[in-house]
Amino acid sequence: MAEIDATGGRPKTDFDDWRTIVLSLYMTLVGYGVLVAIPVINTAWVQLLGFSESQVGYVTSADQGGLALGAVITALIIGRFNRRHLFVFSVALSIGANYLCTLYHSYEAVLYLRIIAGIGSGIYTATAVASLGATQRPALAYNMMLFAFAFSQFAEIRILPQLSMNGIYWFFIICYAVSVPFIKYVVPRARTTEEATMPDRSDGIPPLIPWLGLAAIVATYINIGAYWAYIELAALNDGIAEEWSGSVLAWASLLSVVGCAGAYLACKKFGLAKPLMTALVVMTINVGFLAAGITDLRLLVSVFMFNFLWIFIDVYQMSTIALVDPKGAFSSLMPGAQGIGYIVGPSMAAFILSQNPGWYSGIFMFCATFAAIGLFIYATMYIRLHNANPQLLHTS
Repeated sequence: MAEIDATGGRPKTDFDDWRTIVLSLYMTLVGYGVLVAIPVINTAWVQLLGFSESQVGYVTSADQGGLALGAVITALIIGRFNRRHLFVFSVALSIGANYLCTLYHSYEAVLYLRIIAGIGSGIYTATAVASLGATQRPALAYNMMLFAFAFSQFAEIRILPQLSMNGIYWFFIICYAVSVPFIKYVVPRARTTEEATMPDRSDGIPPLIPWLGLAAIVATYINIGAYWAYIELAALNDGIAEEWSGSVLAWASLLSVVGCAGAYLACKKFGLAKPLMTALVVMTINVGFLAAGITDLRLLVSVFMFNFLWIFIDVYQMSTIALVDPKGAFSSLMPGAQGIGYIVGPSMAAFILSQNPGWYSGIFMFCATFAAIGLFIYATMYIRLHNANPQLLHTS
C-alpha cells in the first residue's frame, strides 16, 4: 500500500525552532528522570532510609501517580494557559517538593512529597511532550526523545548510586533549575488550540482509536512499572551481587539506542503493526521467564532485552498516537497514561510482596500478564485502524 507523508501535511510552526525542540527534549529527560532510574532510587530508599520492599512500591506509585495527574491537568488546561506559566509553576513545585524530601525522611512524609513532586514533573513533562507533538514531524521528535533516554538512563544509573539520598534529591533539583534560563524558548501559546482540545475526527479514523492507544500504553506500562521497580531488588533477593546487577542495569540502558534504531528500520520495512506486535510477544516471554528464578545469565539476558524492547515499543506507541491524532490532542495525555501504568504496576507488585514476602516470581508473572493484555489491545486497535485507514499502518 502507498505510504503517506510522515508529517501528515503539517506546516512548520514556532514549535519547530531547533532551540524549542532541544529544550523540550531536555525537559522530557528531566521529567522522566525518576522513572528511568527507579531501580537504583528504590534500592536507595531501602538501603539508606530503611523503607520496606513493599513501601518503595507505594512510593514509586505515588511519584508516578502524581506525574499522571499533572499530565492530565496539563492536557485539560494547556490550550487556555500560557505555557511559560505552566513551566514556572511546574519547576517551582518539583524543586520545592524535592527540597522538602531532603528535610523529611519518614515514609509518610516522602510518600506525600513524592506525589507533589510527581505532579510538578507531570506538568513539566506534558508541556514538553505536547510541544514535541506539535512539531511538523512528531514521530521523529519522539524517536529523538527516546534515543536521548538511552544516554540519560545510563548516566543516572551510573551516577545516582554514588550519591547520598539527599544527593539524589539535589541532583533532580539542579536538573530542573538548569532549564529555567531557557524559558524564552518555551512557546507561550500555539497559534491555534487544536493540539490541546479533543478533535472532531473528519478523516475516517474512529475516535476510539487514540483512546485504545492510550489504554495500551497503560497496560504496557503496568508491566514496565512493576518490572523496572523491582528488578534490582528481585536480583538481590536471589543472591545476585549488587555490583553485577548495577553494571547490568547501567550497560543495558545503552540497548535503548539499538531499540530506537531497530524500531526505525523495522518501521521503514514493515510499517507499524507487525514490529510492535512481535515486540510485545517477545516482551511477554522475556519478563515471564524470570518467574523461574534469577541467575547472573538470566538477569543479563532479561534486562538487556527489556531495555531494547521498552524503547522499541515506546517508539511505536508514541508514533501511533501521533499518526492517528495529527492535531496532537492526545500527545500531552501520553505521560498521564504512562503514569497510570506506573501507579498500578508498582502498587500491585508491592501488594503481592506484602501478601507473600519475597515472592518475586509472582511479580514477573503479573508483568507477563499485562504485556499480553497490551498485545491484545493493540491487536484490537490495529484491526479497527486497518478497516478505517490502512495506509497509516504502512507509514514510515
